[in-house]
Amino acid sequence: MNWGSLASTLLGALIGIASTLTADRVRARRSRDESDQVARRQLYGEYLAALARTRNHLRIAARSAETPAAERARMAGEAFRDGNAYELRYQVAMVAPAEVVDASTAAFRALRDVRDVVESGSLHREESYLELRDRWEERFAELRAAMRDDVQRNGG
Repeated sequence: MNWGSLASTLLGALIGIASTLTADRVRARRSRDESDQVARRQLYGEYLAALARTRNHLRIAARSAETPAAERARMAGEAFRDGNAYELRYQVAMVAPAEVVDASTAAFRALRDVRDVVESGSLHREESYLELRDRWEERFAELRAAMRDDVQRNGG
């Protein structure tokens, strides 16, 4: 028996098995990364929509000058509770990089401040409302940019 042929065959088999396992591992990782990216992109879209929907309901409450202040306050609180932003914010915090989480927190807090000023009775033309609305719009734009950068950086 020729030991050289046997060793060459075994070495070839080991190289073949190792390269197949490596290729499978790379393929699985790429598939998982693509799946994670799709899920993150969907979550980002849902969160942005929830924030925008909440903001729109707060705007409606702030523009309802004929509605009693107590009712406007109820509308603002309800908009914030029902908007689904709380839940999605925590999901974003679980999967997003720090830059996105920081921007998300800043946008959420700015929107909460808008809610607070509407609950306190401010209407859409009052300076206190306008300042907080503008700050919210800046933070929301920063959040969108951070999310866009994350998606593009990770193959989106």
